[in-house]
Amino acid sequence: MPVEVAPAVATTTMEITVSKFELLRELTATQGVVERKTTIPILSNYLFEAAGDKLSLTATDLDLSLRTSCNAKVKKEGACTIPARKLYDYVKLLPDADITIKLLENHWVSIRCGRSNTKMVGMAKSNFPGLPVFPAVGTIKIPAGVLRSMIAKTGFAIASEESRYTLNGALMVLKPESMTMVATDGHRLAHVERAGEKFEGVSGEMKTLIPKKAMDELKTLLDSDVETIDFAKDESTLFFRVGPRLLTSRQLTGQFPNYEAVLPKEITKSIALQGGELGAAIARVAQFADERSRAVRLRLEKGELKLSASSTETGESEDSIEVAYDGEPMAIGFNAQYLMDFIKATGSCDVKLELKDAQSAGQLRPAEGEDYKYRYIVMPMRI
Repeated sequence: MPVEVAPAVATTTMEITVSKFELLRELTATQGVVERKTTIPILSNYLFEAAGDKLSLTATDLDLSLRTSCNAKVKKEGACTIPARKLYDYVKLLPDADITIKLLENHWVSIRCGRSNTKMVGMAKSNFPGLPVFPAVGTIKIPAGVLRSMIAKTGFAIASEESRYTLNGALMVLKPESMTMVATDGHRLAHVERAGEKFEGVSGEMKTLIPKKAMDELKTLLDSDVETIDFAKDESTLFFRVGPRLLTSRQLTGQFPNYEAVLPKEITKSIALQGGELGAAIARVAQFADERSRAVRLRLEKGELKLSASSTETGESEDSIEVAYDGEPMAIGFNAQYLMDFIKATGSCDVKLELKDAQSAGQLRPAEGEDYKYRYIVMPMRI
């Protein structure tokens, strides 16, 4: 008796309808991860996967990947890849209506919205790299607001030179009841600590190097209303689950410098300053600093702090701020941009400038004892 053979079902189908608002929100969230200048064409594409009542979107540059999803009416389950930048630019221009996305032959994808009808050239889904899977055990919950605040207070001090590989990230240290983040580029160091947190599943000290690009993406993702995030790691990958979005990052290997050796021990001069006033004075004076060194000179005298800068091309400038100081006069040079970065990170609150002598690192910190113990150390410059 002949056996009835079911017709082969073509698995290369996909048809969904999704709201423009929801799709655009997720496309925007993943823009930072999409590889722009790549020699591997598939990395310029999104992976779209439709199943149940969800559309999952994935973007990766092999170091970093972001997987997110939005609600969709799934007529036919399936998957496809679509050029990321072109799709984002196109969807932004569509009317606020539902968008129907359908996979055609040869990896082409049809996109319909209202009276607009477009076909885009995709690529085979099989070319898209496989992604690491969130570990089943060892998840740690981190308060989203704490992580966001720490990234804002340290991220700017990460080295951007590729050669200093272990400095291309920040060190996160989790202990059962505290969290610390440190970043340095060799010229300055930002150190922030918060006690009084409870981290279930952390015993002793858990150190993790988070790459700069992952820090930048987290900062954006943590702007959402999520209260806690799930953090996990395996031998090679870091995982951050922020609400419905999953960011994975390749771990940095290597030894982060011994930062505790850099933290100033002997401070002999401590000056209270209004951050906004200090920032404004530095900004004015720095207009006349040497373009390469960005050096400004700080001179402490009785009752005032004088700030000055000069260059042969542009001229010279001096500003002064009243301060409660009656010690010995001293002068020290700092990179103006480094000082401005700290003032921006603290929101121009009252700060303490702490010094020992002209050859030793200076320390800046918020004047008020807030929930975060925040210190910023800057190496002096010859002036």
